Amino acid sequence: MGDKFNNKYRIPSTRLQSWDYGNSGLYFITICTKNREHYFGDIRNGKMNLSEIGDIVTSEWIKTFDMRPDMNLEMDEYVVMPRKTTN
Repeated sequence: MGDKFNNKYRIPSTRLQSWDYGNSGLYFITICTKNREHYFGDIRNGKMNLSEIGDIVTSEWIKTFDMRPDMNLEMDEYVVMPRKTTN
């Protein structure tokens, strides 16, 4: 097991120890829900239909760039992933 933080076990960091993450660079970010629960929407007729929570996630992600002007962030592509295909 990993080290404890606030009396909970944590996994070791997967960050590259020799890289300064304050440097400019392109980053691929994946955020998963607890137990990979399906909250964000689904695909209907080949189109992603966001749930209410999916709409909030999208809005908050876009706000990230306005909230941190000192970090000189630029948004490229992003996607909120669906749960399953329904007709």
